[in-house]
Amino acid sequence: MKKMLLTGCICLLWVTGFAQQREKDQTAINAQIDAMIADWNRHNFDKMETYTTPDFDWVNIVGMWWKGQKENRHGLETYHKTFFKNTPQTKTKTHIRFLTDDVALVHLLWGVGAFYPPDGIDNGHNKMGDDEELATLVMVKQKGKWLITAGHNIVIDPFAAKNNPVLYMSKE
Repeated sequence: MKKMLLTGCICLLWVTGFAQQREKDQTAINAQIDAMIADWNRHNFDKMETYTTPDFDWVNIVGMWWKGQKENRHGLETYHKTFFKNTPQTKTKTHIRFLTDDVALVHLLWGVGAFYPPDGIDNGHNKMGDDEELATLVMVKQKGKWLITAGHNIVIDPFAAKNNPVLYMSKE
C-alpha cells in the first residue's frame, strides 16, 4: 500500500512538473513571436538573430522563399523601406502543438495593416493588407531558447472561410 501511495505521489509530481514546463515553453514561444512582431512594427530587423535560427526559412504570401537570416533580413528591410514602412502587424492568437520536447508547430493568427506594393504608393488598384493572416511556424529549442526555424504565411479569405466544409461536419 505504501509503495502504491509513493508511486502515485511521484507520478503526480512528474505530471505537475511536465505541465509547468509546457506552460513555460508556451510563454517563451509567445515571447519570441512577440519579438518578431515588434521588429516588424519597428521596421528594423537587427534583433532577428535573437528569435530565429541561422538557417531560418520563410515563404511569404506571394511565394517568395527566403533562406537563412541574411536573405530574410535583406528582404524584410528592403520592403520595409517602401510598401511596409507604415504597415502594422498585430498578434491575434497562437496555437502551439509540441511535436517533441524541443520542436513545436505553431499556428499564428495575426492582422496586417494596409500596404501598397511595389513602391508604397496608392495607385488606386494595388492595396493589399488590412486582413487577417495565418502563419505556420516551426520552432526549435536550442540551448534552452525557442527559435523560429521555418515559417509560411497566407492571407485568410473571409468568403472562403465562411464556406469551410469542416465548419458544418458532424461532431460525432
